[in-house]
Amino acid sequence: MTSRTATLTGFGAILLWSTLALFTAMSGRVPPFQLVGMTFAIGGLLILCITAARGQLRRVRPTWGSFALGLYGPFGDTALYYAAVKTAPAAEANLIHYLWPLLIVLFAALLPGGRLKLRHLIGALIGLAATALLISGGLDAGGGLSLGHGLAALGAFVWASYSVLSRRFAEVPSESLGVTLLGCAVAAFACHAAFETTLWQLTTVEWGGALGLGLGSIGLAFICWDIGMKRGDVAFLGVASYAAPVLSTLILVIAGYAAASWLLAASCALIVAGALVASSRKA
Repeated sequence: MTSRTATLTGFGAILLWSTLALFTAMSGRVPPFQLVGMTFAIGGLLILCITAARGQLRRVRPTWGSFALGLYGPFGDTALYYAAVKTAPAAEANLIHYLWPLLIVLFAALLPGGRLKLRHLIGALIGLAATALLISGGLDAGGGLSLGHGLAALGAFVWASYSVLSRRFAEVPSESLGVTLLGCAVAAFACHAAFETTLWQLTTVEWGGALGLGLGSIGLAFICWDIGMKRGDVAFLGVASYAAPVLSTLILVIAGYAAASWLLAASCALIVAGALVASSRKA
């Protein structure tokens, strides 16, 4: 696979993630850990089926390190994100979570050979301003800061740190994510059994949300992102990922899960501006 093809594959993950907030909102009453278990089981099986169809099953075995990182990143971030969207207004939680591209820029600058520059700090401050704009006024009058906002911010940290650390496992085949996701599903169902009440009598919309997450936002998106990070143009994908919060929020508004407002538009614009400033190649 050429670098160009891998980059285009990684961009496919960004497009798929633009539907993440919508499908999560559609999942409605499904408890967060149950939803993680369902969607990761669907996504893991999808990846394994595609790998088997290509005759590449020998590539599905993860290393212990990559498996542990998968439990931390995809499992941890997804659980936090689902919980955030279910405990805070969807558009607010979604935008706060999409601080992860900016955090990736900051974390990457702190890696060996990297250097934190003024543009990184300026971008971070702009991103923080966008977050403050959301939680000070809120899309819901009097809503203010909630547990959901905190969960969304923590999820952004988890995903950003996972993405940077995944560079240490570039030699691990992307197909191994199928097994890792199934392991995450087992962990999620264990947490669900301990802390939640199972709900299987779902509406058609709720089943549609779970399937959309499992097949697209989790299954295909995770493996596309992994391929892009390991073989593609990481800098381009980093910049391109800043389009995700815009697309995601627009989809929420169009689908009726969020109301269009100047506050939403301003917060979205600030997050994108901050990330673009931080990723600029100029000194």
